Amino acid sequence: MAFLVTARKYRPQRFDEVVGQEHITTTLINSLKSGRVAHAYLFTGPRGVGKTTSARILAKSLNCLNPQDFEPCNKCEMCLSIQSSQLMDIIEIDAASNRGIDEIRMLRESVKYSPTKGKYKVYIIDEVHMLTKDSFNAFLKTLEEPPSHTVFIFATTDIQKVPSTIISRCQRYDFRRINLTITKTLLQEIANKEGIKIDDKTLTIIAKKADGGLRDAESFFDQAVAFCGDTVDYETVVKILNLIDDEVYFKISDAILQKDYSIPFSVSKLNYDNGWNFIDFTEGLVEHFRNIMTVVVSGTTDFIETSEVYNQAYLNYQKSFTESDLLRILSYLNNLQSELRFSQNHKLKIEVALCHIIGLERSITISSLLSNIDIDEPDLKSEKVLKPSSKKTELETSTVSDNRNFYQQSTEVKQEEKREIKPIQKSTINEPDSLFNFESVIKKWEGFVKSINSEKALVLGPMVSKLSPIGVDRNRINVQFGDDSGKVMYSTHQEYFDKKIIEHFGKKFHLNFVEGNIVSSFSNEVANSSVSIPKIQFDKSADDDPLIIAIKEELGGEEFN
Repeated sequence: MAFLVTARKYRPQRFDEVVGQEHITTTLINSLKSGRVAHAYLFTGPRGVGKTTSARILAKSLNCLNPQDFEPCNKCEMCLSIQSSQLMDIIEIDAASNRGIDEIRMLRESVKYSPTKGKYKVYIIDEVHMLTKDSFNAFLKTLEEPPSHTVFIFATTDIQKVPSTIISRCQRYDFRRINLTITKTLLQEIANKEGIKIDDKTLTIIAKKADGGLRDAESFFDQAVAFCGDTVDYETVVKILNLIDDEVYFKISDAILQKDYSIPFSVSKLNYDNGWNFIDFTEGLVEHFRNIMTVVVSGTTDFIETSEVYNQAYLNYQKSFTESDLLRILSYLNNLQSELRFSQNHKLKIEVALCHIIGLERSITISSLLSNIDIDEPDLKSEKVLKPSSKKTELETSTVSDNRNFYQQSTEVKQEEKREIKPIQKSTINEPDSLFNFESVIKKWEGFVKSINSEKALVLGPMVSKLSPIGVDRNRINVQFGDDSGKVMYSTHQEYFDKKIIEHFGKKFHLNFVEGNIVSSFSNEVANSSVSIPKIQFDKSADDDPLIIAIKEELGGEEFN
């Protein structure tokens, strides 16, 4: 007997042998039990999932002389004739090669004649979407009201091309992709029947290559057996089917954790030498990090389609990556996929992209930063302010800023790196003995003045250098100044002063100007203070000071007595 490919040799002959489509086979059996047989069926779905097979089983069930539980017996004259394609009452038509209006006219004429042997005359039209518009229109009346002995079964992989007028006249059944586990189980059963040794890892990579199509999986299985013989090994299947080894993806995820920049170049060379498609490689890498994400989020491998060998490897990443890190990586890889389509040098693009991913620093959320702040440190006498943990430094030195596209889609990291975490201070209103007493103001005043001189020496430097703090009153620092010009300058630049006051004193104060030599109610506090008031003055006289000269010449300033 001539060799039959696995897809034909192990083709289901009963509804209970059809795998992965129980929602359809159960409905068809129930319709046979109740006698509610429709005159037209439309089977749609991906390639190789059982559409034509189910149509043939339905045709046998309708004409079987000895049905068993409304399944074909596959032993009677009618079943054997249908299996050998010798029964004239079962007509299979390829719409791709019989798509014209003349073929449809011939079909309309043949519909009128009764079946020769069977109970029903069944027309199985495969790839029905290939019919022309005129053919569909010519078929409408016959499809709507066919003779009682006629049943139409249409099969298509592109339901979008079938007119709605045709769909509305049929019972539509949507076939699903075959689950990876089901495909592996069926291939293992076939291998056992054929006496072929094959491991789970090899079955997994064949099933993933088939992408939900059982016929494709069986074809790949035949190809592997033809090359390997009775023992099919993983390395050989990877080579003959030109598949990308999953170990390559684990190398990249390990390189991210170890910051190993040599891996992108070795992986890129491996892709190039094996002739792997770089776009397929990127899609596999996206799936790999998606698998890690599911493990990190759920803690299980229930949502991963992979071999048992790699399940534990994915579980080991559960504590190594965070959700935000994986989202950043997946976002970057998604951008890379679209960019590869317009790139001339895929190898270089992949190398640079993988180096970028490895160089990404760990992201830290605002909540984790705040949780690490030591809020229980009450040492007020030593004037210690609360500081963020050292993780802030790690965040600020992140190198992610090299990739603008990444920043546009990673709002969380962008906000964290730009947001300034202010030192936390305890309010001191109505607490004269707190950290923000007059003595502490005196200690920090000199730094406050120097900071303003370094930033705005020309505009505010001379004015602020003449200020003398004389007391603290609630949220005000009383300062002494000779005339109203200081108050005018302060009101003009109050926003800047408020910022500098918070920066140096840790609390929002307002400057209260006391003119002339008026003695403040806080003068006793100054006298009793052990800290002397620093007086910041210019070394040179006003006439020789270059800043005063510049103000007069450039800004038209005048000297007040």
